[in-house]
Amino acid sequence: MRDDSRHYLSLFLDDTPLMDVRAPVEFTKGAFPNATNLPLINDDERHRIGICYKQHGQQAAIDLGNALVCGEVREQRMQAWQAWWQANPHGYLYCFRGGLRSQTTQAWLRESGVDAPLVQGGYKAMRRFLLESLEQSIAALPWQVLCGRTGCAKTRVIEQLDNSVDLEGLAHHRGSAFGRRPGGQPGQIDFENALSVALLKLRQHTPSAVIVEDESKLIGRCHVPFPLQDKIKQSPRVIIEETLDARVQTTLEDYVIGPRQEYAAVYGEQQAQQRLGDALLDALDRIRRRLGGARHQALRARLEQALAEQQRSGQVDGHRQWILPLLRDYYDPMYDYMLQHRQGTVLFQGNRDDVLAWLRDNRAIEH
Repeated sequence: MRDDSRHYLSLFLDDTPLMDVRAPVEFTKGAFPNATNLPLINDDERHRIGICYKQHGQQAAIDLGNALVCGEVREQRMQAWQAWWQANPHGYLYCFRGGLRSQTTQAWLRESGVDAPLVQGGYKAMRRFLLESLEQSIAALPWQVLCGRTGCAKTRVIEQLDNSVDLEGLAHHRGSAFGRRPGGQPGQIDFENALSVALLKLRQHTPSAVIVEDESKLIGRCHVPFPLQDKIKQSPRVIIEETLDARVQTTLEDYVIGPRQEYAAVYGEQQAQQRLGDALLDALDRIRRRLGGARHQALRARLEQALAEQQRSGQVDGHRQWILPLLRDYYDPMYDYMLQHRQGTVLFQGNRDDVLAWLRDNRAIEH
């Protein structure tokens, strides 16, 4: 029989499977990587038990809970827990505070012969641990910021380094008006939890500076923690420089060709092209005021023509006709302005391949 645990660090570093027995509404508001929601009580039951507790006290609430989760309902939930435990024999379970719900689940499982240790302190203690660790990690780690105009493939470089943190990947967003991805974004709490876990792992295994992409305060709707925003503004920089044509090609691949496959995976092949086209048009409309009416209208017409050609023949080259002026006349001036407000020393600049090689060669050096 394994002991219950307060070793939050090892739970997260080891990617320990976690069974979250809170109600779905609690899980949706915030959870952890490697957590699966298999609640003891559902949202309606939780609401009714909560009212009972306020009106009649704890014992009455416990009695109501036992009455609601009995017979076939209890058996169905037990079967789900047992199946999860069979697939995750080294897992742990938790509720909000490590109290009655997790203890009840643990007791029922042990009655059925399943050793199910719980996380002491539950979600609340683990969340507090990750918030404290996030602040400590941002302060303790050395940082280098990867800069470059839109289309320089900064994210591709980030993905090839084991001493990096992919903020856009964690936020499931490409970080611009065109950055929305099918499937939506995690909530702010989930984003912070995943970021904290990623930084904990880097603190354990990375002796060198952590590479992070130059981001603004928001990645879609995910807010970059203020201490990390400050690090991004002040830390040493590495700058990717690519030709406009190369950046057009990368943007075409990252925002048209690649997403087409993502939309097909989420919505099915028949809806993929329409969904992608609508998303691109919506993104362009979101920056209408900043573009100005005439420029927005001209770019939208080119985008509509490119989408029609893509739908008709599968050809995507027509998208270059709106991507190039959008990069040159809109995103490039905006990036140049932002770069003027970055304070860190420039350590290296070059094309994407040279930057990647430099970052790998200088991996053991802390700045």
